[in-house]
Amino acid sequence: MAQPQSLDFIKKLVAFDTTSRESNLELIAFIQDTLSGLGVDSTLVHNQEGTKANLYATLGDRDKPGIMLSGHTDVVPVDGQAWDTDPFQAAEKDGKLWGRGTADMKSFIAIVLALAPEFLERGLKTPIHLAFSYDEEVGCIGVRRLIDKLKDMPVKPAMCIVGEPTSMQVVTGHKGKRSYAANVRGLEAHSALAPQGVNAIEYAAELIAHLKGMARRIEAEGPYDELYEVTHSTVHTGVISGGVQLNIVPKACRFEFELRTLAIDDPKALEREIRDFVADTLEPRMHAVSPEAGIDIECFNDMPGLETDPGEDVVTFVKALAGRNDHAKVAFGTEAGLFQTRADIPTVVCGPGDIAQAHKANEFITLEQIAKGEDFMRRLMDEVC
Repeated sequence: MAQPQSLDFIKKLVAFDTTSRESNLELIAFIQDTLSGLGVDSTLVHNQEGTKANLYATLGDRDKPGIMLSGHTDVVPVDGQAWDTDPFQAAEKDGKLWGRGTADMKSFIAIVLALAPEFLERGLKTPIHLAFSYDEEVGCIGVRRLIDKLKDMPVKPAMCIVGEPTSMQVVTGHKGKRSYAANVRGLEAHSALAPQGVNAIEYAAELIAHLKGMARRIEAEGPYDELYEVTHSTVHTGVISGGVQLNIVPKACRFEFELRTLAIDDPKALEREIRDFVADTLEPRMHAVSPEAGIDIECFNDMPGLETDPGEDVVTFVKALAGRNDHAKVAFGTEAGLFQTRADIPTVVCGPGDIAQAHKANEFITLEQIAKGEDFMRRLMDEVC
C-alpha cells in the first residue's frame, strides 16, 4: 500500500507547474530545502539564463562512487487537453493519483524524497546520489550541463537508475534520436513561368519522398532488434512550411525530420545517405537554374540511445531490486543514453507508472505502482545501508 509520505510529496511536486517552457526553480528550491532539513547539501547547475537548474546531492559519503537515482523535473504542456481534474492539483480517486507528472515522472522523485530520511537513519555504507534535471521533455537538454560537471568529478557514481515510468520493469535499451531541419532555398518566379524558377516546396517534397523511401527500405530489410515494439530504425518527417501564394514559385521551404535508430544501426551512415542524395541528385538540378539555390540540413538535437549489456552489474543489481528476472527495451527516449555514453556511467531505466498514461489528459499513476516503487527503494536500502 502506498505510504502517506510518498503521496504527500507527489501532490506537492505536481502542484509546481514545471512545464518545460516555465522555470523549475521553485520546485528545485523545495527539493533543496527538503534535503537541507536532513543535513544534505545540494549543488545546482543552472542553464545559461539562470532560469532553470539541475540539482545534484548525495546521501552519505560523497567520496565514494555509489548509486545515482535520476529523474527530470519538467513536464509536457496541458494546453488543449480536456482534463477532468486540475492537472496541477493531484487528485486521488479509484486507486489512482491523477495529475500532470504523476506518471512522468514526479512520483519517482517524490518516493526518493519521502524515503530519504529512512536511508539516512539506517546509515549508508554506499552513498545514494540524486540527479534531478530540467528540459528533458524538449530533447534531454538540461542534463547535459550536469553531465559536464559529473565528468570532471574525482569520484562519480558507479551506476545509475533513471526512474522513468516502466511499470518497474528493468529497461536496458532505447533508440537514439537525431532531429534535423532542412532549409530549401529556391528562386521566385511567376507561376506562369515556373520553369524559370526553382520551386523550393517541390524540391523539399523530393527529399521527403527520398526519406520515406529510406524508411520503407529499413522496415523491409532491417537490421532488427526483436526486443523493441517497432523492431527497426525509423525515418519520419513531422513539420513543413513554405510558399506565399499559389501564383508565385516558392523561394523557401523548411521541414523537420528525425532518425530513431537501433544501437546496431549507424545514424551517421543514414545521414550521409541523405546528404549525398541532396548533393548528387537535387542540388545539381537546382544550380542549373540558380547557383544560389540549395538545401541546408542542420542537426539540431542528438539524443544517444541506450544499450546496456544484460550481463552488466547494474542490470543484475536492479533486477534484484525490482524482483524480476526479465529485461526489456522501450520506444521512448530518456536521459539514460546520455549518462551511459557521455559520462560513462552504466545505466538502466526502471521506475513506477506506465508510459501509456503520460503526455495526455488525465495522466495518472496507480497507488499499486507507487507502492512497488517504495518496495524497490526499501530493497535498495537493504543493499546500501
